[in-house]
Amino acid sequence: MASVLHIFRAPKKRLPMEELAEVLVMRNAGLQGCAHARPGGSRQVLLVDRETLEAMDLHPGIIRENFTTDGINVNNLALGQELRVGEVLLKVSAICHPCDQLEKVRPGLRREMRGRRGMLCRVLRSGIVRRGDVIEKMQGRDLQRLAERSGSGLFAE
Repeated sequence: MASVLHIFRAPKKRLPMEELAEVLVMRNAGLQGCAHARPGGSRQVLLVDRETLEAMDLHPGIIRENFTTDGINVNNLALGQELRVGEVLLKVSAICHPCDQLEKVRPGLRREMRGRRGMLCRVLRSGIVRRGDVIEKMQGRDLQRLAERSGSGLFAE
């Protein structure tokens, strides 16, 4: 079963990430207190899987992901795939392309990370995410049941 292994946020851009046990994830913005959280922003939540980090001999958080996952191949998620992570609903919105910041971690890492940098997601529903929370791929029927349980306010502010 896929789960959240680590949670990180950037208190300020380009400063080290801080690890958290839980975080409030805000609809259409990102992690509360994260420098990258901006309403309507393209980098709301970055997912990277543990398996990729281990294969590249990298420590969780070093490539500035928000959630390090376990048991799900993040790089194979389809654009548009919706995921329930704890109380939060995310939608995979873009491939995260390696940037120059990776060269500060290890020379050549930007090139090595092509196609393996993780996926960016938009936040469709706010809530708390905790370490160990299950990550579930949502299907159309699952989304309909979720909306019914939440009183059709699934995507409300």
